[in-house]
Amino acid sequence: MTTIKVDCVGETCPVPLVETRKAIRKASSGDIIEVTGTHPASKKEIPMAVEAQGHEVLEIKEEGDTWKIVIKIR
Repeated sequence: MTTIKVDCVGETCPVPLVETRKAIRKASSGDIIEVTGTHPASKKEIPMAVEAQGHEVLEIKEEGDTWKIVIKIR
């Protein structure tokens, strides 16, 4: 199992979603993707897109203006 970190701090749409999708394409089943960002709309869009692709959102954490979404690839 691999953990892939995607840093989108300071990026606005559609960059965080595009980078998350790239990471999902590279990942294997069981891998974890951690997406970190600051754009509020992406915090809603990324989990919806991930679940629509059949993957699992394990956690959404917020610290101040920064959020982290943890995704498990199925």
